[in-house]
Amino acid sequence: MGTRFGSVDEYIASFPAEVRAALEEVRRTVHAAVPGAGEKISYQIPTITFDGKSLLYFSGWKAHIAIYPIPPVDDDLSAALDPYRSGKGTLKFPLAKPIPYNLISRLAKAFVEAR
Repeated sequence: MGTRFGSVDEYIASFPAEVRAALEEVRRTVHAAVPGAGEKISYQIPTITFDGKSLLYFSGWKAHIAIYPIPPVDDDLSAALDPYRSGKGTLKFPLAKPIPYNLISRLAKAFVEAR
């Protein structure tokens, strides 16, 4: 069944330094974009919550960071997300390239607006 994480800190600590740094920055970026957001582990990955409900999920992988699902977004944000789309509801940000944290901030705000 794999590792069971009790907290987002525990999840992030389980990764190598490069992935850990990116996960921490995603976490910080989302919290800055969504004041009052909480967090928990759900489906064994970090979950950002807002008003007590799951808002978005993020996870670390060997070569990328993933965020899901993709909320309804306007045409401009949709176009900006296109290079990162992987499947219907997943965004993958390769660790080999600079991660667009400003885009992740816009995405987090879109999640709140979609509620």
